[in-house]
Amino acid sequence: MGYWNSRGLRGSGFEQCINYTNEIYRQKGLGLIQKIPTPITPIEIQKETGRISLAYFDSKSTVDYIGIIQGIAICFDAKETKEKSLPIHNIHDHQIEFMRDFKNQGGLAFILVHFKFFDRYFYMPIEILIKFWNRAKNGGRKSIRFDEFDTNYEIYPDKNNSIIHYIEAVAKEFSNI
Repeated sequence: MGYWNSRGLRGSGFEQCINYTNEIYRQKGLGLIQKIPTPITPIEIQKETGRISLAYFDSKSTVDYIGIIQGIAICFDAKETKEKSLPIHNIHDHQIEFMRDFKNQGGLAFILVHFKFFDRYFYMPIEILIKFWNRAKNGGRKSIRFDEFDTNYEIYPDKNNSIIHYIEAVAKEFSNI
């Protein structure tokens, strides 16, 4: 089982922006997207603050978010990297399997990626992600280079980087269904 400690929650700033964006989408009637919590069992709790300082993951989670936008079911995971590429090991087998199954049931499955080094955001559909996943599994490159991301699926945040307008990239996929 995996363990979480105070150094965990990588990418939580990115997820906070996505959570805020999702709330804006809900308020405007554009969609309803929920963050899926990862089930944990606390091991150590700080008595003074009540904060969990050590825990283990009860089970493998699926993806970070599930919801519906304009009648289309979506699921996605948020990934953030400080590097100039996205390591494939940041995407787990069970996540690929879940997203593939979700897509096979008629939904949209994708990842959102924030390259902190470039401060740029991208949408990547599951079909493209699986190509890179298979490349790594078959002995090829173990990461997706920044320049391999399709600029047609670049996401542009608002001027404060507080709203990540991923619905525009999702709309491109609507037209491909």
